[in-house]
Amino acid sequence: MGQGVALIFGTNIGAGILSLPYAARNGGFLALIIALLLAGTLTTIAMLYIAEVSLRTSKPLQLAGLAERYLGGLGRWLVFAAVMINAIGALTAYASGSGLILHNLLGIPPLLGSVVFFALGSFVMFKGLHATGWVEAMITAGMATIIFVLCFWTILGPGINFENLLVLHPFFIIPIVNLAIFTFMAQYIVPELARGLDHSNPSVVPKTITAGMGVTGLVISLVPFAALGFLGKNVSEVVTVSWGEALGPVAYYAANIFALLAMFTSFIAIGYTAMRNVIDIGRWDEHGPLRWLSLGVVVIPPFVIALLNLGGFADALGYAGGFAGAIMTTVPVLLLRKARANGDQEPVWKVTWQGSRIIQGLLLLEGAIALCYSLGSLLQLLPKGW
Repeated sequence: MGQGVALIFGTNIGAGILSLPYAARNGGFLALIIALLLAGTLTTIAMLYIAEVSLRTSKPLQLAGLAERYLGGLGRWLVFAAVMINAIGALTAYASGSGLILHNLLGIPPLLGSVVFFALGSFVMFKGLHATGWVEAMITAGMATIIFVLCFWTILGPGINFENLLVLHPFFIIPIVNLAIFTFMAQYIVPELARGLDHSNPSVVPKTITAGMGVTGLVISLVPFAALGFLGKNVSEVVTVSWGEALGPVAYYAANIFALLAMFTSFIAIGYTAMRNVIDIGRWDEHGPLRWLSLGVVVIPPFVIALLNLGGFADALGYAGGFAGAIMTTVPVLLLRKARANGDQEPVWKVTWQGSRIIQGLLLLEGAIALCYSLGSLLQLLPKGW
């Protein structure tokens, strides 16, 4: 269970948490908390739906495979598109962010830093879930320590100005929700998680999901609390830069080491799941020579996009959350309905009140709003959210 919690936490603690304070600088900390509660609760429920669908299916399938099994070819391609949109958005941010941070920490050229980061992350991805899980478990403890040290350093040192936190501009809740959806978007790792835990004790799957998402919610609210409370609206797009600089040299290095670890854990979890989905959609041998091609499909496009310097850090993640999140909140509802009617085995665990029609309707509504806002923002019909 601990390794699964670490995998979920590591997947979520990445580019999203690094850009949330910047995204909330206009809407305010209270708008951020509302957005996190909405996105976190509904995303957790969507993950529980997928867990039940996985347990109702005898054949081990990735999310795209489950979508094809129950929704046909269109469902498969929709999920594949969501996984790839999310992965490309995240890995693009990590390509640019990792190079900049390694340049600041070690003095190496940013391009070389990005290459080193991608090479190490790709190696762990290629080795599979077992390696990924252990790397997540080892790094997460150190990463959590750095987060709490920075937050309490801020609170006990320069202190928190609570006037900076008691800010609420409701219009900005929706764009923050889109970025929060991206931050919480771990639905696609659930089938792999369910399959890995299924043989010993399937009932631990929902406990692992709830615990992993709960820890995620606590941490991603603590970082903006400290950063916004200390700096107000004067936060950088990657918060560790301005936060660390304001606290001094030691804090600057600690903050950016945290940022690097956060990117790395998220990189290998998101990238590995995307690679597995490429293998699944192409119906390739999981351990055959095409595994290298699937790795290239996942890591090369975001690296090239980052080199071309297209789009801003927070904007890219917001669009990824809006478009991919719309699919990832809608498909689990449809999957649950179909799997309960056509599943080929009785699950050892299933959702209860979370599967009510009202909750399903809220998930569909969240997806529709996220999609509409992203389209309106992309077409410049709406003002920027940050």
